[in-house]
Amino acid sequence: MSLPVMETKRLVLRALRVDDAEALHPMYSDVDANTYGSRPATVSIEETRDRVTKAIADTAWRAWAITLKGDDTALGTAVIGTVASYEKRQGKVTEIGYILSRPYWGRGYVTEAVAALIDLLFSEGQRRVVADTDPDNAPSIAVVKRLGFTLEATLRAEWETHIGVRDSLIWGLLEDEWKAARPRT
Repeated sequence: MSLPVMETKRLVLRALRVDDAEALHPMYSDVDANTYGSRPATVSIEETRDRVTKAIADTAWRAWAITLKGDDTALGTAVIGTVASYEKRQGKVTEIGYILSRPYWGRGYVTEAVAALIDLLFSEGQRRVVADTDPDNAPSIAVVKRLGFTLEATLRAEWETHIGVRDSLIWGLLEDEWKAARPRT
């Protein structure tokens, strides 16, 4: 599937490529950046390359590289996946995910990139966007709150992860809520 290139004020989101692995290795090998993710930090460039290759090949998800305008170097990734691909739900519900290299933290890049994804999803006819965060992942929680998501559920002992069994916070966003929240992002 061909992914659209999306431009924001400061960013370009383009299809993730295998050759992005070298630029993304410092991010994927950063233990702190991967603490609350679904996988632990990578150890080698080969492991990072494998992770990027699998992300590109996974047909349940669409993966973009986050780049700065004027610089095609990947500084993070943003993904969207059909929730129905692994849960029994009706269609038109999509999950978002994101990770950013440490030198770019705290600049609003994730909020800007995810806003572009949400715009795309609602333009494609999705009725709901969801985010799944760890209760201790304060930066990620701040992003979804800033984007207008509503905390809908706490799933206790939901995930077995590399840091142990973890609860999961489920956040949801509907199109009318997005229209109301969008000017703030």
